[in-house]
Amino acid sequence: MQRGNNESVSLWQNTSKKELSFQQLRDNLEADVCIVGAGIAGLTTGYLLAREGRSVVIVDAWEMGAGETGRTTAHLTAVLDDRFFNIESLFGEKGARLAAESHMSAINHIEAIVNKENINCDFERVDGYLVPLDDKQREDFDKEVAPVKQAGFSDMEIIGKLPISGLKINLAMRFTQQAVFHITNYMNGLTEAFLRLGGQIYTNSQIIEVKGGDNAYAKTNKGYKVTAKHVVVATNTPINDWVKMHTKQAAYRTYVIGYQIPKDTYPGFLLWDMADPYHYVRIVRGNSHDTLIVGGEDHKTGQAYDMDLRYQKLDNWAKNYFTTLGPITYRWSGQVMEPVDCLAFIGRNPMDADNVYIATGDSGNGMTHGTIAGILITDLIMGRNNQWQNLYDPARKSVKAVTTFIKENANFVGHMVKDWVKPSEVDSVDAISRGEGAILRKGVSKIAVYRDEEGQLHERSAVCTHLGCVVQWNRGEKSWDCPCHGSRFDCDGRILNGPAIKPLAEVKAETSHEEAA
Repeated sequence: MQRGNNESVSLWQNTSKKELSFQQLRDNLEADVCIVGAGIAGLTTGYLLAREGRSVVIVDAWEMGAGETGRTTAHLTAVLDDRFFNIESLFGEKGARLAAESHMSAINHIEAIVNKENINCDFERVDGYLVPLDDKQREDFDKEVAPVKQAGFSDMEIIGKLPISGLKINLAMRFTQQAVFHITNYMNGLTEAFLRLGGQIYTNSQIIEVKGGDNAYAKTNKGYKVTAKHVVVATNTPINDWVKMHTKQAAYRTYVIGYQIPKDTYPGFLLWDMADPYHYVRIVRGNSHDTLIVGGEDHKTGQAYDMDLRYQKLDNWAKNYFTTLGPITYRWSGQVMEPVDCLAFIGRNPMDADNVYIATGDSGNGMTHGTIAGILITDLIMGRNNQWQNLYDPARKSVKAVTTFIKENANFVGHMVKDWVKPSEVDSVDAISRGEGAILRKGVSKIAVYRDEEGQLHERSAVCTHLGCVVQWNRGEKSWDCPCHGSRFDCDGRILNGPAIKPLAEVKAETSHEEAA
């Protein structure tokens, strides 16, 4: 599930009970539904549709769960990190209540699937704790109490001491019936169930074109098509929408460390503070030891260079509050799509025919949002009403979030301009150390140069093939990240994340801004 030797390895990738692999798509196919993306959203949608008797083909550019699904921390919670007082202000009391209900329903669906398909993925119901750690967080904590109750958490209680030994925190909201699981083991079990139902999966097959309407299809970069009555794009961020949906959300990197700790040091739990960006914690059970996972220190993709410092800050934070921590055994990062109005975009793609659907904008709750996507899109394809469809409608107008909309899109324009006029980051390629990359200017061209561990240089155009922004070097993942809409490329220019659908171009004598698109 690792997309290259330079990418960090998550705990899930390292401890999966098995690694499933599939053939590339090498022929034209027909199906009732074609799903682009084999993460939790795509696979859940495929599984639920297959249960309804629909023929389903799933196509992915990498392997199963190799994208952001395999880089999650696998919190299963309805306690949304955008805070219910914000969600209520944007969507009203009813909308906030539906949001909470949909995420609890997602947890229940996952548990039901685990039981029905006998999936061994360490699914466990746990309590979740929302904690304020300073005066500003305490203000937000107090503001959150009433909206949480109104959203339907009737059994939420405020406690003064958490039932977790060695944890130096003395105030929390306690939420019951949250959950955790091992995401790759869940995905493996769900995949096997999908295949038993007649589903088909093709990996290492990049879709570059999606067409809706009559004779809808998804087409690979090799020219093969899956023709279908419905097409679902579940690629974390849409690869079939060039502009509109990308103005309504922004890409962020989030960081994770895992500590080896003695077995049963802590009970199962979820914990979140109320910082901005916030920190999040859970336990992963192991055979000989457990792992305490701590995440946070987010920043906009392509807009930070201090990855080592981010991990150090996580370590410092954890040591402030937990007394039993062993060595750090995992460090990885992932990408989160943050909608301007807090909730995911799930449903019919507003820029396409009625038979093309998208699932994006996970907002840090990808496991439950992905499951909601499976439930909601299945209902839409089956012609059933779903009480959540207006809440998550990708075409919804975010009038009350206009300030965030303007801010995020001004950020995009700013990078589009200033990164093009910047000088080279180093005087020459000789200044680039092994395992590092830098942007060089050659005339009007911007060149992304990486020196590998053997000293060989890898040069590609630094112009993102989405909308022409200049990519930035991510030293933590050895990747080129676009600061505008979150496209990511490996050190040889191959696509890791959309919305870009083409690799970074080979270096030419001149690569102008106008050539980028």
